[in-house]
Amino acid sequence: MNKLKCGVVGATGYAGAELVRLLLNHPFTELAAVSSVSYEGQTYPDVFPAFAGVCDLPLISSDELFESRCDVVFTALPAGITEEMAYKHKGLYSLLIDMGSDFRFDDEEIYEKWYGKPYAHKELHLNSVYSIPELHRDNIKADTAIIGNPGCYPTSIALGLMPALKNALISSDGIVIDSKSGVTGAGRKLTQETHYPDTNESFNAYKAGSHRHTPEIEQTLSQIVSKSVKVTFVPHLLPVNRGILSTIYAKFTEGASLSSVYEAYKSAYKDEYFIRLEPLGTSANIRNVRNSNFCSISLHEDKHTGTLIITSCIDNMVKGAAGQAVQNMNIRYGFDEKTGLTTVPAIF
Repeated sequence: MNKLKCGVVGATGYAGAELVRLLLNHPFTELAAVSSVSYEGQTYPDVFPAFAGVCDLPLISSDELFESRCDVVFTALPAGITEEMAYKHKGLYSLLIDMGSDFRFDDEEIYEKWYGKPYAHKELHLNSVYSIPELHRDNIKADTAIIGNPGCYPTSIALGLMPALKNALISSDGIVIDSKSGVTGAGRKLTQETHYPDTNESFNAYKAGSHRHTPEIEQTLSQIVSKSVKVTFVPHLLPVNRGILSTIYAKFTEGASLSSVYEAYKSAYKDEYFIRLEPLGTSANIRNVRNSNFCSISLHEDKHTGTLIITSCIDNMVKGAAGQAVQNMNIRYGFDEKTGLTTVPAIF
């Protein structure tokens, strides 16, 4: 079969670089073009020497990339930019997968509230699909033109909560989510908060109660139980390069127990290659998913308060971004979902 011609817009960001790495090892894709505003005119190894001799492509403008007529275009860009690109270059791609926030929301009012702007091209959203593959794969059709790739925090949280919520084993009220992310989650651009002397040997909460991933989390959880769900979500910055650990607290419903919850998770995820349900008595650890597309989940209980404690770990750059984007592409084109994504987690 002919390989899919792929292009990456925003290829010199952390998520973009992960995409390049994964696409180069995918048996059914050809990495045809890479784009960058900051490094346009240089070659990819000029920015990332690790790719020398493997990907020597020039970094071109986004207009040039779209005009090269890639089958699949991945965008790793800030909010508000991809929607305009998708409209401007409509007809020059078969599938666009946006790793930003432009195509993540069903409700335009929520997007405008949290991102400060309405949809500029509403018609694009009529043929776009938001997809955490394990939850939304059936929504991806052969003619789907745009896929909104989920955020990293929402991925770890939705996968961590789905079986308990879907089976009414926990209350949908009063859910508290305490998430920690590696510094790559903040992007490649240096800020004072991510500057090494300020991050190393440090640990802090940020945007408590006001993080932009909150409405995305609530949208997915609300879909699971078919009613409005509100959560308390507090993210933290870990002094590590990559990884997310979400610890989630929810009250057991009457008659539910840790063993019944565990059985529900086993049943829900028994055929999901990328979901690893840890044995009771053990804890999920970001070390065990690093550089991989796996999600590790462990279940615990606080008998004193009747609280289920869920820990869910992913690599924020892979399952939380680039790997999930490739998984969504695999679904769209009928490939085995695991294709190009079976790398074993890096131990050290």
